[in-house]
Amino acid sequence: MGEVDPAFIQAIEHQPKLDITEAEGIPLIDLSPLNSSNTDADLSSLVTEIGDACKNWGFFQVINHGMPSKCRERIELVARKFFALSKEEKKKVSKDEVNPLGYYDTELTKNVRDWREVFDFTLMNPAIIPASPEPEDKELKQLINQWPEYPPELRDACEEYAAEMEKQAYKLLELIALSLGLPKTRLNGFFRDNNSYARLNHYPPCHVPHLVLGLGRHKDGGAVTILAQDDVGGLEVKRKTDGEWIFVKPTPNAFIVNVGDVMQVWSNDKYESVEHRVMVNSEKERFSFPFFFSPAHSTWVEPLEELINKDNPAKYKAYNWGKFYANRRRSNIKNLGVENIQIYHFRI
Repeated sequence: MGEVDPAFIQAIEHQPKLDITEAEGIPLIDLSPLNSSNTDADLSSLVTEIGDACKNWGFFQVINHGMPSKCRERIELVARKFFALSKEEKKKVSKDEVNPLGYYDTELTKNVRDWREVFDFTLMNPAIIPASPEPEDKELKQLINQWPEYPPELRDACEEYAAEMEKQAYKLLELIALSLGLPKTRLNGFFRDNNSYARLNHYPPCHVPHLVLGLGRHKDGGAVTILAQDDVGGLEVKRKTDGEWIFVKPTPNAFIVNVGDVMQVWSNDKYESVEHRVMVNSEKERFSFPFFFSPAHSTWVEPLEELINKDNPAKYKAYNWGKFYANRRRSNIKNLGVENIQIYHFRI
């Protein structure tokens, strides 16, 4: 990736102009009240901030989160080394229809919309998912991480990063549960033997950035996503109040957090999964490192019973997370000619 093929430009130059505004940023939340020295009032105020951000934006940034800076610096260093390898070397760990873990780019996915390359790995190794999205198929399969020979320290750095991000995810999950008026650990049980995974993203510079997207508009299918990004920036969030695209300005050492489709269903639409996209830069490459916190494959996702009543009935039918994920995974590699499965397909 680097030079844009003329046929690629011709295929996408009909896209409408991408309007952006920087007038208002997503909420920036200080997690230091989680320190033991702070009062119950401090924690209560933090929970209110989290709830307001989830309800009004679906996105927020957090600082003073406790993640060791060396862990974050290390993951960026190994990502830069890996993506600097030759295409032939990176393709030795390419993902495919059998194993969705490893390396891929727009050439492998046949997706002219996206201008990026990616390396995926799971928190649990192996991870267990359904073998197919078909409801009657009860077979399970193991997903095994693929690790390249170089850089040799990549595996250790990735495993350390995923473990640290899981700690952050549980911390945020408990704050979100409290903000919904639930016991702190109400949601934790859904994540035993979870299907969470992490990703290394590389967005090369592109000399026609107005014609491409680093990643097209989408919503995340899991429960919570936590993103570390470098200082280049490129992430944009669709503001709920007016539909404007808001640039997320990089904040040093912050994480960007968003609720996904699973949280939207659990909260019975109180917290909405919001569209977002990634722009490319004409001069600078960009790196980002999302962690997708998702429940176990056996989890049936439906509105939580504590949050529904006669005046606020359930808005979704229950669906199996593993089958949902298997369907999404299949369509990410192979163009099925139909729309990706969405949570609105389960709306009552």
